[in-house]
Amino acid sequence: MDEELTDDAAAAAARHVRYGKLPERIRFEEMTEGVEAGPGDGTRASYDPAGTWKYYSCLALDLGL
Repeated sequence: MDEELTDDAAAAAARHVRYGKLPERIRFEEMTEGVEAGPGDGTRASYDPAGTWKYYSCLALDLGL
């Protein structure tokens, strides 16, 4: 039984040497950033029918069907 304890202690010591300690916790407030959004001018949300091919993929067109 003492042999198992020493093996566990040796394994724990090896883990500590290899990995050290866990990094410090990061608070939620440090992970988020608040940015005020300005009023939209409508240019980003406008519909461009000639440019829609850039955003959609069609398997039939890709295969030449």
